[in-house]
Amino acid sequence: MHSTLMVFLDGVGIGKKDEIHNPFFSRKRNFISEIFGDIPHIDNRSLKNSGKYLFPVDACMGVEGLPQSGTGQTSIFCGINAPQFVGKHFGPYPYSTLIPILEEKNIFKTFLDRGDKAFFVNAYPKLFFNYLKAGGRRLSVTSLSCRLSGIRLNTSTDLWKGRALTADIDNRRWNERLKYKLPKISGAAAAKRLIKIAGNNNFTLYEFYLTDHFGHGRNANEKEITLNLLDDFLIHLLQNIPDKMTLLICSDHGNLEDLSIKSHTRNPALTISAGKHAKSLSEKIRSLNQIKDAILELS
Repeated sequence: MHSTLMVFLDGVGIGKKDEIHNPFFSRKRNFISEIFGDIPHIDNRSLKNSGKYLFPVDACMGVEGLPQSGTGQTSIFCGINAPQFVGKHFGPYPYSTLIPILEEKNIFKTFLDRGDKAFFVNAYPKLFFNYLKAGGRRLSVTSLSCRLSGIRLNTSTDLWKGRALTADIDNRRWNERLKYKLPKISGAAAAKRLIKIAGNNNFTLYEFYLTDHFGHGRNANEKEITLNLLDDFLIHLLQNIPDKMTLLICSDHGNLEDLSIKSHTRNPALTISAGKHAKSLSEKIRSLNQIKDAILELS
């Protein structure tokens, strides 16, 4: 069985070579320079090293305005040009006319319809499930895709049993803000758990959204702590991906790479492939709406 692991980083693009406003240049250590020995920028957008590929992906898709999460993520997970379909970029939640497309074409459903195994690694706290029970309907593209496809959303019990991860990787925010008492785990331990989970499925997704929050200026006091944790997580993931597995790290739009503003950018989305079919993905993906089909062709 071939396994594809997607790690979705919200709001990460390839920006200018700017040591003041681009954290990939201003920080002393980051997973890109650790793995590739260099840092991409708008004039040098592609890197490769030891069978790993970093490349730009068009997040604008021919539509004016700033790319947004609702249309960008729908493009990724459904394989359509969502902003062109809607007539504009829209977010953070999916536009109403995109919901039937999400129900029919999302990548989880496509794998399940083929008889394959698909899994969403992120766990949600009790607060989220209470929101659903109360009739809450504003859901991200990912969580909505899961619910429309019958993919079970993980709970704190799954975290305790080592079969899920929190969106903050190490459980710290769950403990501090939601008063859970989960064991804190390292970035490397989280990556090891993710690889183990992915080995049991044809398609596995993990989602990290705090990169977009930092780009918007939120949680600024925690930015360095969290980005260091993300570094450890992604470095371990990229260095230990099994030969039989394919890893794709992707984003929906730029944001974090330009801290001089608090809005999204029109920069290309940062994309990295590693593992068995890394080269194939780097050659086939040029736009967000090509990601789904490129993944489906691997298995």
